[in-house]
Amino acid sequence: MRGKRLALAMMVAWAGSATIALPLQAQTAPAETLRIDAKRIDAALAAMVADGRAAGTSALIWQDGREVYFGTAGMADRAAQRPMRRDTIAQIYSMTKPVTGVALMQLWEQGKFRLDDPLAKYLPEYAAMRVDAGRDAAGRPRTVPAERPISVRDILRHTAGFAYGAGPTPAHDAYVAADPLALDIPLAEASKRLAGVPLLYQPGTQWEYSIAVDVQAALVEKLSGQPFADYVRTHIFGPLGMTETAWRQPDARLPRLAAMNVKKDGKLVQQPAAEAQTLNFKDHALTPGGFGLASTLDDYSRFARMLLNKGELDGARILRPSTVELMATDQLDPAITARAWLPSKGAVGFGFDFAVRKSPPQTAEENRGAVGEFFWDGMASTLFWVDPANKLTAVFFVQTIPYDGTLHRDFRAAVYGPDYRGPPGD
Repeated sequence: MRGKRLALAMMVAWAGSATIALPLQAQTAPAETLRIDAKRIDAALAAMVADGRAAGTSALIWQDGREVYFGTAGMADRAAQRPMRRDTIAQIYSMTKPVTGVALMQLWEQGKFRLDDPLAKYLPEYAAMRVDAGRDAAGRPRTVPAERPISVRDILRHTAGFAYGAGPTPAHDAYVAADPLALDIPLAEASKRLAGVPLLYQPGTQWEYSIAVDVQAALVEKLSGQPFADYVRTHIFGPLGMTETAWRQPDARLPRLAAMNVKKDGKLVQQPAAEAQTLNFKDHALTPGGFGLASTLDDYSRFARMLLNKGELDGARILRPSTVELMATDQLDPAITARAWLPSKGAVGFGFDFAVRKSPPQTAEENRGAVGEFFWDGMASTLFWVDPANKLTAVFFVQTIPYDGTLHRDFRAAVYGPDYRGPPGD
């Protein structure tokens, strides 16, 4: 069982510039009018299925306050011959992370913490962190004291120094041994286990995708006094009418859960339904902040539209406009030059649980998009983004593992056109 938990935790650790991104209200208008070409998007979705990169795909786009595209291709469950539909429920993995960030920033708006407070002020297990320093001459792991405390800002922008699964260092080995994402422990225990693992680097010096968002969830629990899932349901999902987004889907909805497909030897292999239900977190103590939600296109689109509308949707105020702007602004200091695989996302920085586009696409191979957009994706190749310059949100569902960035490139090219560059950057 421990091996399965470790494997799941390691699966979750997928892999999902210098100046500050333009504030939302100051973004330049698009250099060209963006008109959605439904036939081009239909063809792109169909091609993903036809060439074997996806079993089924679906997408929903809103622009200027109205739905401008919905389409599907292929199957949600090939074995059952069940097509992708609008109400198909997909596992969104790391698209859970922006939801967690919104929950924590609601508490920031209430004055529950300051962004540059030490994390240990609220979660004291992080008071005396050590940092990996390789091995000594005898091969034993070495550590040194952290030069400064981990801040709350660090866990929001992935600069805390945490690991996220197996890797080449003694700190990675310690992470695997601690098993902080074991499904049979609550968030508070996950946080305590993680605090005993050495950091990969000194806090604030590098960007490294990590378990930090699960720490955000533990902090939400501590500051709110509510179980994390209850807090999110009460303060985000309920007000937004996201009635079908959850870590634990009721049995009545499971027939709508899309099958997961894993690429093996170049071909997608559909996984047994029992595995999909395990990832649905039924009968598990852990409610992670970094993964685990399953959702529908319409539900997640409501979350994205709230962000586009600066924190409000249909009369429900979730965040202040200035808070959304803060989250969607690059938070990485120019001195943070070590950024792991983040540059593979394009000309982007990183805000609070979002990548933030800072410049137009620099090459023909880079994903199309507009300066000022903010976005994130998931291990099963799902994607969403918010594009204030074009008043647009897009949600793309697929259930393909490992993560396949070519699907995103093709979908974005279909939405924007293959040559789109949009407004200038900074």
